[in-house]
Order: sequence, then structure tokens, then C-alpha cells
Amino acid sequence: MIRTIHVIEAIVALAAHDLFMACHRFSSLHERVRRFPLRAAGRGVSSIDALEAVFNVACSLYPRRVLCLQRSAVLVRILRRNGIPAHMIIGAQKLPFKAHAWVEVNGEIVHDRLASREKFLVLEVC
Repeated sequence: MIRTIHVIEAIVALAAHDLFMACHRFSSLHERVRRFPLRAAGRGVSSIDALEAVFNVACSLYPRRVLCLQRSAVLVRILRRNGIPAHMIIGAQKLPFKAHAWVEVNGEIVHDRLASREKFLVLEVC
């Protein structure tokens, strides 16, 4: 069940990401995501599917377009806060050049239809 409080928390996390990136470089974001703590489950929403549903609603209500790096960083934070060991993956494709960020949990891609370890060379796992 999607609760309003969880959607609001996700929207606040998206806004916090925008504010953070306005004042910091990518290297700071990388370090920040790498250090997001993995907490014990039990905050009320614990399944990946339920958290994805909350995050989808938050992204649709957010006043700015949510791009892959923001989406991945915030989703990793939300998943880890709920006890799910998520990682942000950053990859690139050579020709035509494209870069992409996505989330994986136990090697499985979460909440991303474009991500592919076959399409993108993995450059970093945070």
C-alpha cells in the first residue's frame, strides 16, 4: 500500500539531491551514494515492488524531470534505508556514446528498462 508519507519522503529526497548537486561535483555524489548506510528493515515498506511504486508516484509528482543519475542515487538511498542492499551502477556505451546510471539489488536491475550490462560497460559500482 502506498502511503502519502512515503511519497513525501521520496519527493523530499529528490529535492535534496537537486540541492546537493547544485553545490557539489559528481565525485561528491559518488562518495555520498557509496556511504549511504544499509539499515535494518522495518520502516513500514519493505518490498522492492512497494518501494518502486512509491518512487514512481514521487517521480511523477516531482516538478522537474528526474534523470537517471538522480533517480538512481535517490532510489539507492530509499532502498538502503529500508534494508535492501542496493547499488548504483554507472555505465557507458562507446558508439554512439551514451552514459547511464541504474540500480541493482543482488545483481538484478531495479526500476530501469534501459539499463543493461550487455549494452553498457560498467564503469563504477557505488
